[in-house]
Amino acid sequence: MKSILIYNSGGGLGDSIQIIPLILSIKNHFRRSNIYYLGAHPNHFDGKLKEYSIKVHTLDLNLRYFGFRWWHFLFVKKNFKKKNEDKFDLIIDLQSKFRNSLILKRIPHKHFYSTTFGNFFLTKKVKFSSKNHIDNLSILLNEKIKVINFNCNKLPKNLINEAKRLLPKSGYIGFSITQGNEYRKKSWSIYKFISLANKSLIKNKIPVFFIEKNQEQLIEKIKNQVPGALFPETKSQLTCPALVTALTTRLDQAVSIDNGVMHMMGLADIPMIVLFGPTNSDKFAPKNNYTKVLDSKKIHNTSDIESLTVDEVYNLF
Repeated sequence: MKSILIYNSGGGLGDSIQIIPLILSIKNHFRRSNIYYLGAHPNHFDGKLKEYSIKVHTLDLNLRYFGFRWWHFLFVKKNFKKKNEDKFDLIIDLQSKFRNSLILKRIPHKHFYSTTFGNFFLTKKVKFSSKNHIDNLSILLNEKIKVINFNCNKLPKNLINEAKRLLPKSGYIGFSITQGNEYRKKSWSIYKFISLANKSLIKNKIPVFFIEKNQEQLIEKIKNQVPGALFPETKSQLTCPALVTALTTRLDQAVSIDNGVMHMMGLADIPMIVLFGPTNSDKFAPKNNYTKVLDSKKIHNTSDIESLTVDEVYNLF
């Protein structure tokens, strides 16, 4: 294959971080291919995520919020031809909206992968037994694609050294407690996190909270109620998602709600407990060997994350 296009409609940093293993696996298997990225939002791999060194070309069709406007259907093919490109050997559609997939498929291609609308848009009718995109692509293309996970040793040395400076010991347990997007309540009570952190002290663990510097009141509240808690990001001049991943490699374990930091932590492949309420844990939870998921919908038959108890989380330590 000469050229492959990956379409990701999510605009958050976590949405981009989540597909890093897919990009690495595709690049490893199709080593002579040019990999292009198309998003409804800017390519974060060229911006805030550049320290992860994920090299993909950006396909700019001059259609803002690509796929989210019906009129894109009229212009997508025309704008693509202006790029003097022939067609893509493979288009990988990572979202599930009928409109977006319909528009995306207007781009000339040989193979089209999408699970939208019961696999309706696939160029070849096959049955998938997995929700894993890499497994499904192996079936569609009749090629065994090896999963390649992110290697934290390839993070910039200054970030690795900074993480060692900020967390020089062992026995740390990390907590990510704030959500970026407020349109759905994904956060768990701060008081439950404080209780959990104090319980971890009994096990001689050092609580480490991943909270942005501008959350001064929240940080002070935790400091007052969790003796010895650490806030490494407030002690560093470096600020980037890859630093969070580097810091996570210093932890024994982590607990997180469904947020961008969860995905940054997930790249470190350490034991994690992730808490889900209204969002889809099957879709968004980190895909590694050490993640344990507590989903209020599956446990308590409610999307209210507050139904999860401190003991339910602590019992997984």
